Amino acid sequence: MCRSSKSSEAGRCFLLLPHLACAILLAASSVWGGTPDHARFRIGVAGLVHGHVAGFFRQARNRPEVEIAGIAEPDRALFESYAAQYRLNKALYFPSLQAMLSAAKPDAVVLYTNTFDHRSAVEICARNRVPVMMEKPLAVSYRDALAMANAARDAHIHVLVNYETTWYPSNKAVYDLLRQGELGELRKMVFRDGHQGPKEIKVSPEFLRWLKNPALNGAGALYDFGCYGADLATWLMNGAQPESVTAVTQQIKPAIYPRVDDEAEIILKYPKAIAILEASWNWPYNIKDGEIFGTHASVKTILRDGLLLQRRLDKEPQITTARPLDAPYDDSLHYLAAAVKGEIQLDDTSLSSLQTNVTVSEILDAARQSAQSGRTVVLPLK
Repeated sequence: MCRSSKSSEAGRCFLLLPHLACAILLAASSVWGGTPDHARFRIGVAGLVHGHVAGFFRQARNRPEVEIAGIAEPDRALFESYAAQYRLNKALYFPSLQAMLSAAKPDAVVLYTNTFDHRSAVEICARNRVPVMMEKPLAVSYRDALAMANAARDAHIHVLVNYETTWYPSNKAVYDLLRQGELGELRKMVFRDGHQGPKEIKVSPEFLRWLKNPALNGAGALYDFGCYGADLATWLMNGAQPESVTAVTQQIKPAIYPRVDDEAEIILKYPKAIAILEASWNWPYNIKDGEIFGTHASVKTILRDGLLLQRRLDKEPQITTARPLDAPYDDSLHYLAAAVKGEIQLDDTSLSSLQTNVTVSEILDAARQSAQSGRTVVLPLK
């Protein structure tokens, strides 16, 4: 990769890209230009069809330690739209992930593709020895999840999964209460996740298009929101796999979502505990709540507000506020950078870990099979 000259326009250089007839101007320092700083954490973006990418751009522009190295998106018009909205340097554009990796040399890649494309993107990044963080869920199938795990292991790279709920202080507070024995032995978990529906909340056209496609999304609400509860349940169970999965799905709005479910109920059976995952595109409002029951007490988390409602048999209900999370465990960018730089030791049972999310993929695949067959599916999947 060529390096910028101090006498040239600040932070820029020309590269002749393979298979392209023209030279592309690369941004060397950040999204919006400036003086190059090689200490910055350089992130490549793969795909722009996932609506959560807007949140990433809003985060990144407030982080002087972060540099967007390049953006790979086959739809040039979609890139131009985001470039105008977030004042992105158009020199960041690449038509493919491999072209971006070869030229921009990012420290890590964040994926904002459809879920089906996660496997191919991870395999490309693995061949280039580049770590990856993707939006939830990990995969559209257990088979794809295992393939990604194999690619990551062979290439010795981190593959992480980003859930909004990972950065909720309330969830960490529940985990701590459980580990400290305040709830007694874990017996039941109920997680409610979803909203009114992707069309109803007016997600972008490119996002809606693949959310409604079972091949690209894995299912409908079952995968889109069932993954949150599966991730939290696996974490609270210290990585344990459930014995069986039973699921029921519905199409309450077939005129809007003719090919996928918009309502899903999933039951995970453990030897001495049950998890109930309520995933829906039919809630009257956005919801990401959980209620955890132990032998001594229960605790309910209230969305992202950090509020906890604790109940015990011998005490009055108590509402408390969870303590804010410490960096780098407070958001996805801090966590990704710390993991890649080796500043933190990753735990295979953490919410973002590959191993946890392989289990989540197995749960979701089993839930899909259960809903289709009308039968309970016993794990492990074959």
